[in-house]
Order: sequence, then C-alpha cells, then structure tokens
Amino acid sequence: MVTAPQISTPIGRAVLDRTNLQQLLDTLHIRGYQVIGPTVRDNAIIYDELASLDDLPVGLRDAQAGGSYRLTERGDNALFGYALGPQSWKKYLFPSSIRLWKAQRENGGFTIHEEASEARPMAFFGVRPCELQAILIQDKVLMDGPYVDAIYARRRKNTFIVAVNCHSPAANCFCTSMNTGPRATAGYDLAITEMLDDHGHEFLIESCTEAGDDMLRAIKHRPAKDADLKRAEKSIAKAAKTITKTLETKNLKELLYVNAEHIHWEDVASRCMTCGNCTMVCPTCFCASVEDVTDLTGDSAERWRRWDTCFSMDYSYIYGGSVRASAKSRYRQWMMHKLATWIDQFGTFGCVGCGRCITWCPVGIDITQEAAAIRQKGATHQPRKRK
Repeated sequence: MVTAPQISTPIGRAVLDRTNLQQLLDTLHIRGYQVIGPTVRDNAIIYDELASLDDLPVGLRDAQAGGSYRLTERGDNALFGYALGPQSWKKYLFPSSIRLWKAQRENGGFTIHEEASEARPMAFFGVRPCELQAILIQDKVLMDGPYVDAIYARRRKNTFIVAVNCHSPAANCFCTSMNTGPRATAGYDLAITEMLDDHGHEFLIESCTEAGDDMLRAIKHRPAKDADLKRAEKSIAKAAKTITKTLETKNLKELLYVNAEHIHWEDVASRCMTCGNCTMVCPTCFCASVEDVTDLTGDSAERWRRWDTCFSMDYSYIYGGSVRASAKSRYRQWMMHKLATWIDQFGTFGCVGCGRCITWCPVGIDITQEAAAIRQKGATHQPRKRK
C-alpha cells in the first residue's frame, strides 16, 4: 500500500511585497542560517548560497524536453518563474562526497578522528513541492528506519525550509500523477506562492510550523485576505492544468512485477547509455559507495562516502563478476526500484514526478513512456512467484 501524501494545515497567512520578502532573507541570515536557494550558473539553475533576491533566476524560465534544457527570458520579473535545474537538495542533506573519519598512526597504533559536526544550520529557500516530497521520502530511507544515517539526520534536523508553490511547470513535470505538486502540502516551515498578475507582484506566505510562524511574525507584512487566497489558488490551479505529462500509477507495482522479463526492456536497453545521469539528478536516489584511502607513508588513512549509481557495473559487483552485467538489467533495476520495490521497502513510490531523469538523459528516455509501453503491450510471460 502506498503511503498517502502528508497534508498540514497552515498556522498563519500573510502577504509580502518584494521588499518584505528580502527582509525574510535578511532575517534568516541574522538568525544564523546559511541560506541556500536557486541561482544561475553555467546557463543552468543550480543551488548555492543566496545573499539577496537579486541572486535568484529573476525573469527566467527553463525550457525542458527529453535530453534538452535551456534557459529563456520570461518577459517579466518573476522570482520563481522556472521549474527545476539539474541539482536537488540532497546535495546538502546527503552530500555527493563526504569524509566519514580520518585515522592517524600514533604510538604504534591508529587513532580514529571522527568528522566534526556541521555547526551552521541551513535554510533551503525555494523548495518546490515535488522536491519537498523527495526530502520526506529520503527521511523515510535515511532517518526514520531502524538504521539512521547520522550525517543526514544531523543536517536535516538543523534545516529550515521555505517552499515555493509552482506556477510555471516544465514540459517534463508530472507531479500531478504522483500527488506531489504543484502545491506544497506538508514538510515546510514557510511556503511562498508568487502572485504576478494585474493586481501587482506580491507573495502569499503560509507558515506550517511554530518556527515558521515565528519567522513570519518577525518580518513586515499585511494580513492575507480572501482575495489574496483566491489569487494564489488561481495561480496554482493554472499550473496544474498546464501539466500534460502523466504516469498511470494504478496497479503499477504489480504491472512491473509481472513484466520483469518483458521484451520491452530490450528496447529501452538499446537506447540507454547506462551513464547514470538519471540517478545523479534524481532527488530521492541514495546509492553510495565507501572508499578507503591512505597516504604514501601509511601513517594516515581516510574513509569517504561518495554517490554511486545502480547503472555502474561495479555497483553490483561481487566475487566472480557483476550481478547486473547488461544494460537491460541495470535500467530495469532502476525503474522497478523507483516504481515498485521502493513501495515494498518504504511504503511510497521512489519517484516524485520532477522529470529530471527525462530532461538530463542524453538520449531523452522517458520513464512515463517506458511504463506506458509495458502497460500497453501487456504481459509476455508468466510471472515468477515472489516470496
């Protein structure tokens, strides 16, 4: 059974203009947060530290297609008029490369020096609803189970989240199919809805936690009126209608289990480059490898954890060879984990409909189309019994 999305009731609502929104950013800095949000670098929207609202992708939108990403001018001053870039927030919660400990030879033995805790709390500014759901999914995987990832838990505990509801989805977005957007429903401290219309350029702010409500009270604002709520709702509803890509999720897990040996896997394998781009940009993938290194003298050793991918031959290597030697088996492993076995493990899909895997695939393989193709062609063999 798939876990239903969490839904929280906002504590407070207010309306800010651009000056007051800058005050929110300033207040986060004053309270000691490292403020991280979307900005532009190398012709893409990435996440980095923000000093002011001018660092945001002002007036830009992202044109996305299979294997294609371009930034274009919107013709207005929207601060959040884009969808998503190649990076996700796991870059900060589950870093791509991090040292776990260092050992130094001392007095005929080795002393283990654990890494110091990150002292400065982070504020994520501009978290999209699908990404918010991805963070909640990684919470299940890395923090809420019997084996807690201490690094993730420590970073997550000290994170303040400012979500942003979508008003300009990209062509590859399918969050409506996964019930993850375009509205943020839970997991945030504050949520912003940008209202850019004939009535002006303002921002509806909703608080969902006591920490968020305290932050909201600290900045200048005016109370939200019914007309403001209607303006915000109209913007979100319009965004939902523009999302045309879909993924049929009914009985999807069972469909994939039955078709583990479907001939269509050969078709997608003929196109897949097994580069692992889809796993690198995915906001929920958590595969990692551990590497031990020493210096030339042997007096110092370090253990590092680095992102890895199930598309790598080495990732499934055991004594004698790789368990998944073919492109077919590796793509099938990834897609079935996202849409089937993840449900058995964690009670939810491992996909949030952000569409990054489609955009950043060099050959434009579309997970929604691959699932639809298997559904349309039907089973081609008798399913193996699952224990």
